[in-house]
This record gives sequence, structure tokens and C-alpha cells, in this order.
Amino acid sequence: MKDSEVDMEDISIKLKGNTLRVYWYLLRSSSGVVGVREVQRSLGFSSPTLALYHLEKLRELGLVKKELGEYRLVKEVKVDVLRQFMKFGTLIIPRYTLYAVMFTVLLCYYALELEEVSFHSVYGLIIGALATGILWYETIRVWLQRP
Repeated sequence: MKDSEVDMEDISIKLKGNTLRVYWYLLRSSSGVVGVREVQRSLGFSSPTLALYHLEKLRELGLVKKELGEYRLVKEVKVDVLRQFMKFGTLIIPRYTLYAVMFTVLLCYYALELEEVSFHSVYGLIIGALATGILWYETIRVWLQRP
């Protein structure tokens, strides 16, 4: 199968379960290159054959390439749960994390710089606290859905 023949819908259908866990592991690896035994040990698979099966499935989808017995990540895709994450090097975090941190910092700054308590200042604190709480809730919810 050529890369051009494999479309996002096919990848979305086949990139599930343990195959998604192997892909997530490849995304998080510092070099983007892993061996079969490394995947087996890191993900707790019962045998190297199971790790090989999922790596070969990723190769058939055109996401990895086999070189000298190791598998190299060649294509990053954003399907299903992966759409909710951003990648910074080997760090993969939920998209909402940056917004949650920004709102938390703004809320703390607003609370520390508050000079007088009035209806408007309390209203601002309530709205800021609600927004911050919702964003942290969404961040944690997405984090718990990771592969």
C-alpha cells in the first residue's frame, strides 16, 4: 500500500487500542525510532510478537518506516483523541493546558492587584474562577483519555 492510498479515514479506523498506544509511544520517544523489544517492555506486552504486529500495522498505514530492524516515525496524524493534544518535543499535553495556565495566572494577578471589594470586582473574580475551573476540568478530562 502506498502512502497516497491510505487516507485519514482509514487511519482513523485502524488507529485504535494497542496500535494507538504504540503510536503514542513513538510520538513521545525522543528520536522517533524504537525497536520491537523496547515497545514490548515499555508497554507491557506479553510478547515481542504483539509489539511487532502493532508496529507492522503502523507501517502499513504509512505512519512508520522500518529501517535496520527498528521503526522510525515518518508521519504525525491528528485523529480521534490525538486532536486534543499538542506536541512540544517529547512532551505531549492537552490543548486546554495553555489556556488553563493563562487564566490561572490572570486570576491570581487580578486577585493580588485588587484594591477595593465591590460588586464588579467580586463579579470579575467569580467569572475568572469559573473560567479557570472549567479549563482545568477539561484539561484533566482530556489527559485521562490519552492512550
